[in-house]
Amino acid sequence: MSGKIFIYIIVSILVIWSLEAVNINSIFKKNRVIQATTFYFLIALSMIYLVTNFVYDIYMTFKLI
Repeated sequence: MSGKIFIYIIVSILVIWSLEAVNINSIFKKNRVIQATTFYFLIALSMIYLVTNFVYDIYMTFKLI
């Protein structure tokens, strides 16, 4: 399980770094900072979860072979 935590940390850094390149403020209406921040947070959490599970599943698959 400690390997998955390590993957979570690495993926979290990569996802936050990559999401900084996206200008999500242009998607939202003006003066909707809280909604934009919430959306950014939920997208980051979703991507971290999905990418970590993908990498961990790939690792476990090749570990069995």
